[in-house]
Amino acid sequence: MKKFFLLLCVGFLFTTCGTSTKTAQSQSVNSEIIANEISNPAKYASSITSDELREMLYKYASDEFEGRETGEKGQKLAVEYLKAQYQEMKIPSPCKGDDYFQEVPLEKQKVGEANLTVNGKEFENFDDMVALSVSESMIESINEIIYVGYGIHADNYSDYEKIDVKGKVVLAKAGEPKDADGNYITSGTKENTKWTNGRQSLSSKRDAAIENGAKGLLYLDDNLFSRYSRYFKRQSESRTAGRLALKSEENGMYMIMISENVASAILPDIENNSTPKALQSNIKLNVTNNSLSVDSENVVAFIEGSEKPNEILVISAHLDHEGVKDDKVYNGADDDGSGTVAILEIAEAFKIAKDAGKGPKRSILFLHVTGEEKGLLGSRYYTDINPIFPLENTVVNLNIDMIGRTDPKRKEGSRNYVYLIGSDKLSTDLHNLSEAVNKKYANIELDYTYNDENDPNRYYYRSDHYNFAKNNIPVIFYFNGTHDDYHQPSDTPDKIEYDLLENRTRLVFYTAWEIANRDERIVVDKVTRP
Repeated sequence: MKKFFLLLCVGFLFTTCGTSTKTAQSQSVNSEIIANEISNPAKYASSITSDELREMLYKYASDEFEGRETGEKGQKLAVEYLKAQYQEMKIPSPCKGDDYFQEVPLEKQKVGEANLTVNGKEFENFDDMVALSVSESMIESINEIIYVGYGIHADNYSDYEKIDVKGKVVLAKAGEPKDADGNYITSGTKENTKWTNGRQSLSSKRDAAIENGAKGLLYLDDNLFSRYSRYFKRQSESRTAGRLALKSEENGMYMIMISENVASAILPDIENNSTPKALQSNIKLNVTNNSLSVDSENVVAFIEGSEKPNEILVISAHLDHEGVKDDKVYNGADDDGSGTVAILEIAEAFKIAKDAGKGPKRSILFLHVTGEEKGLLGSRYYTDINPIFPLENTVVNLNIDMIGRTDPKRKEGSRNYVYLIGSDKLSTDLHNLSEAVNKKYANIELDYTYNDENDPNRYYYRSDHYNFAKNNIPVIFYFNGTHDDYHQPSDTPDKIEYDLLENRTRLVFYTAWEIANRDERIVVDKVTRP
């Protein structure tokens, strides 16, 4: 990475990564693509070289970084490396001083231990109950429980319609009622709905209880219980098992799956009774939360815009990978070391331009997110919980996840290609700009195979751009496709095709340049969510 000796004074829009304010913004925009003539971006793009990409990636995806497992030593080495690169380039953080980290509180979720007594009769953990969701350890006496039948809350049918469950514990059972013709009441057809059975039914009824203000849910589903109880019992006996998730800052609703023995002790005719009602009860519940806190962080750097500093372009990639398994390091050179070093090179190019007096009109946030491999956690924390800049001011997200290899399944076309996903999902304007930029500067074959709505891989939903897209922020996802080394210890830097990595990185830079410098903000014309 090149060294810089000129540091321009930057007036920050925000002073800390701990808080943000979402504000409404309404702006009339023009869909016409306006070519930027203030300077020639090619001379800045030329700073993006295969040699520098190779040098950084051999470090970032080395065994020293231990596969960059979220929250572990390797991930800490990775974030310190990224911080050092930005400091060397004299690209500041949007946070205070030299704090380049946005803390992302995570927890390793481990099944809780539950003890339940109904009318003096004790029931055993895993034999009769499984604590599926518990935010804190607790001991509770339940003198009244609200039976909500099937626990459905739909537009045309609700078990919550005539009963108040706010701040109370509810009891619900699996299944869905049918009419006299054998059709499900919620749909009017014989096709299963999200309420009928299985895991989708479980999550739908959990959400219904939360929406109606319940503090706890006891849920009867004998078919699921036998599978869940065995699985969670094995997990409780393992020292390493546990899923990483965002740690809630609030005490959420707890959910206990119970057996028919427990349900019948509370309501003997529960199988044949579906009428919601309040039940007097003598229940004692003792639950221990065994989840472990995990510290992790996104890395953020920032170049402030010269004319439209409040409009933000986010360029993202995930910094984590799979860690070490069976004493083998999963280096993650392509996934997503390639995207990580690409952002560093793009940031360097913009910094050179800024030092030459040709900085971007709009601000650019370089966002390296944690926890992508665990469920897009770092990007979800940024968009849903604590955006450093208001989402209303976020113009576009360009997300880079695996751009250093070629797809062996791609039989036709040039090797100098990249898969584009999402460019047309929310904005015709963005898609047209992307096409025009590529034709003008890069001439890479843009392959939209995985952009198809019917693509079974569903890549549009599987990388960090999706958390921006679901908030109606236009996105482009740059991707080379999978290969035999995907999520294997063999994903090493010697297998990266550095000429392709250079070309694709320059394409992202050119696209970002046009978005950041055009007169009008990208038009969103395909809003999918309120």
